[in-house]
Formats: sequence, C-alpha cells, structure tokens
Amino acid sequence: MGLAASLGLAELPVRPKLRVAFFSTGDELCSLGHSPRTGQVFDSNRYTLFGMLEKLGVDWHDLGVVKDSPEALEDAFNRATACADVIISSGGVSVGDADFVRGMLDRLGRTVFWKIAIKPGRPFAYGQFEGGKHFFGLPGNPVAVMVTFHHIVRPALMRLQGRHPLPDPILLHAITLSPLKKMPGRFEFQRGRLSRDEKGTWQVEATGEQGSGMLSSMSLANCFIRLPESAGKIEAGSLVEVEPFDEGL
Repeated sequence: MGLAASLGLAELPVRPKLRVAFFSTGDELCSLGHSPRTGQVFDSNRYTLFGMLEKLGVDWHDLGVVKDSPEALEDAFNRATACADVIISSGGVSVGDADFVRGMLDRLGRTVFWKIAIKPGRPFAYGQFEGGKHFFGLPGNPVAVMVTFHHIVRPALMRLQGRHPLPDPILLHAITLSPLKKMPGRFEFQRGRLSRDEKGTWQVEATGEQGSGMLSSMSLANCFIRLPESAGKIEAGSLVEVEPFDEGL
C-alpha cells in the first residue's frame, strides 16, 4: 500500500477474497457449547481449520457437524457449493461403513485422487464440483488434519489467492535426541521440538506419542520431523531432516 501511495495510485485492482466452506462429519462429534452424549467426543477439527483459515485471510463459512448419512452429506455439499469456491471436510473419506464422502463426491462432482503415501494423512481426497470448485477431503484424526492442511491444502489455497510462486519450506538438519519409531513404506511427519545446544548445533526431540489422534503432541511441537518413505526405526543421535512451523500453523 505504501508503494502504491508513493506512485500516486489511490485504487488498485484486487482479487475478491477466496470463499472457503468447511465442515466435520461424524455422528460421534459434538460441537462446543453442547453436552456430548454417550460415545461422543468434542469436535476439534473445525476449530483447528478455523484457526488456520483465519491466518490465510479467506472468507470462511463454518457449516458445523454433518451426520453420517448420504442425505445429510448431500445437503452439506449443496450448501457449501452455493456459498464457496473451496470446500473442506474432515472425516468420512476412508473405507468404513459410515464413510460416505467419496461416494457423494463422485455423484455430485468427480474424485481426482484418493489416498496419499504419508503418515499421518493417508485417507485424503481431492476432487472438483461443477464450475471448477475445489474439494479437499481431510482425514478425521486431528493431527492428520493439520498435516494435510499444512502441506497440501494451504499451498493450494495460497495459489488460488494469487500468491505465487510459493517458496519451498525451510528445511534443517538436526540431531534427534529421541529414538523414532517408523515402518518403511510411507513418508512420515512426526512432531518434534527443535532447539540449539550450547555449541549452536540443531537438535530435535519427539513430543511424545505420535498417533494421529494425539493433538497434545502437536501443540507441544514447533517442527515436523520428516522421515522418508524408505526409513525404518531411527536411533537417537542420528541426523534427521526437520521442517520448522511457520505462521501457517
């Protein structure tokens, strides 16, 4: 704005704000402000998505929790496509009996791809609706939501906002102070705490249990420990690649 003012430009052409609708799926989810019934848990994914979308400056629309039924999901998709350019859901994209998202996407639009070889976040879907509207189907586990949003959805939204070319993430090498459990076969993002020792050497420590439902380990972390597909168990003292969090998380 200062540069525009220095050139005497009082008005500039701009893009409209990107409109993003999001919702969670699952009969087991309870929104904040309500009392959970037996077998229900509080929905954390919508609040996580809200925080990350706010930082991107989009025009967001929270469509709440959608029940596990084709009728409820079809209604949510119709409401979302009516008000947004991008639709994001969490849950319902795996292969369970109550996972209706991908089938409904194929009925109302098209699936471009489904499943990616990362952990956490394998049951991820991307598709499109009529008019080129984009759909991102995130997993239901809270950490998987954050990983897939940060590495896949966020760059896509930034490109749709006109922010390109996008910079590559900052990657560092650090000595792991913790042994890291991993099976070969998938690229894995584990949560870690990055710091320097007294000599200025980068070191990283895992922030506890790495299950994709362990949101506490994400809240304690300041980086991803990036473990390649071919890697197995990693001993303490090994050199690993880390990706510090930026303002997008």
